Amino acid sequence: MTGLAFPEVSPIMFSLGGFAVRWYSMAYLVGIVSAWLWLLRDVQKYRLGFEKTAIEDVVFDVMIGIIIGGRLGYVLFYGGSAFWREPWQILAVWHGGMSFHGGATGAVFGLWYAAGKHKLDFWQLTDMAALYAPIGLFLGRLANFVNDELWGRVSNVPWAVRFPSGGYLPRHPSQLYEAVAEGLLMLLVLNGLWRFVPVVRQRKGTVSALFVVFYATFRIVLENFRQPDAQLGFYFGFVTMGQILSLPLLVFGGWLFWQRAVKPEK
Repeated sequence: MTGLAFPEVSPIMFSLGGFAVRWYSMAYLVGIVSAWLWLLRDVQKYRLGFEKTAIEDVVFDVMIGIIIGGRLGYVLFYGGSAFWREPWQILAVWHGGMSFHGGATGAVFGLWYAAGKHKLDFWQLTDMAALYAPIGLFLGRLANFVNDELWGRVSNVPWAVRFPSGGYLPRHPSQLYEAVAEGLLMLLVLNGLWRFVPVVRQRKGTVSALFVVFYATFRIVLENFRQPDAQLGFYFGFVTMGQILSLPLLVFGGWLFWQRAVKPEK
């Protein structure tokens, strides 16, 4: 049989009594904590002028926004009719189901709220979030792989994986493609630009715009290797929900880049 065997990794990281800690939940936690610690280091190194208590509030507000927005986004865009029949399942986040586009929207609202509360520059906050968000994206996609979910389309490439829930057919490990592109690559590129190109750091909002453009581009391209959600399938015979949601994101990112990085400052 062609394709690599799926590694026997339990989606549960460890259990304490009757409480199970899953890789997916830990990916969110480690991603947020890592971003927090990295932000504290950069605030001191680059003298950004944020107080420690303000940073803690920002991280908390963003975390709440990600959880609420991510869950509601999944329900609205990917949940189908199941959640309307059993609306209480919306609160069952332990059963999985989070949307990046919803989580990103929730995070922006969290940043906006924190910026107003602490009298901080909103665009500087979104830039900081954009620098560290790829950490969570990388870990989250790895967790998707471990959970045997969001796998790719059937393929005969040498590195295709036979996912159990995918019928043991050789498929693109699209979770790993996204982990590399949306996670590692974006982390290196955005942080490299922010640290070594002074104008990127000076023109607040530039990193945010680049994050949106890069993510939307990667998502649109990589969706061509990913199997669409069974309850949704393809739209117009070839387009996925992820691509539909990412196209206006790409347009917005281009407009934002023009406004924050190209258009002369007043």
